[in-house]
Amino acid sequence: MVKFTKPMRLWLLFVFMAALWLGGLYWFTREIIDVLPPNAKPADAIVVLTGGSNRLQAGFDLLEKGMGKKLFISGVYHGVEVKELLENWKKEDKSNLDCCVVLGFEADDTIGNAKETITWMNKENYHSIFLVTANYHLRRAMLDFETLSPDLEITPWPVVPEKLDMGDWWRDPAYRSLILREYSKYLVTLVWHYLA
Repeated sequence: MVKFTKPMRLWLLFVFMAALWLGGLYWFTREIIDVLPPNAKPADAIVVLTGGSNRLQAGFDLLEKGMGKKLFISGVYHGVEVKELLENWKKEDKSNLDCCVVLGFEADDTIGNAKETITWMNKENYHSIFLVTANYHLRRAMLDFETLSPDLEITPWPVVPEKLDMGDWWRDPAYRSLILREYSKYLVTLVWHYLA
């Protein structure tokens, strides 16, 4: 019988943990949601989490198509493009939708987005949403929303950031850093989700 010394056991544990982490990363990058749900039905609201390209336009497009009663934009504090997009929206003679756009200024992270949105939804007595955010961010955002409001009906609406190719994400230093950070945050959120 082979006896493992303490350093050998620590090394084997490290190798095992590294393999587990890499396997999880492979799964995470392959399972990033980038396909829109087929035949999506209207929800009570459309929720956009600011912080990335194309998210706001996707939210406004859903609102214009009547896929929600109101559009809630969470995290406007960090969304420099929000003001510009709202101004462009009005220029396009669509100001009749002003009544249906609500801005949330309190959130500065994903869990803050979820808290801010759920507080607003409770006031509106809403129970279903389209959750619009970047495809790499969607799983973590859904975990936060589901943890805080298990009965909430969520239809994920992934937005693919410009120039992000999930087949070659690891070749681009900026996207490599982005995906590794998001994967690490996802793991922390996953642990929090199961402990909550």
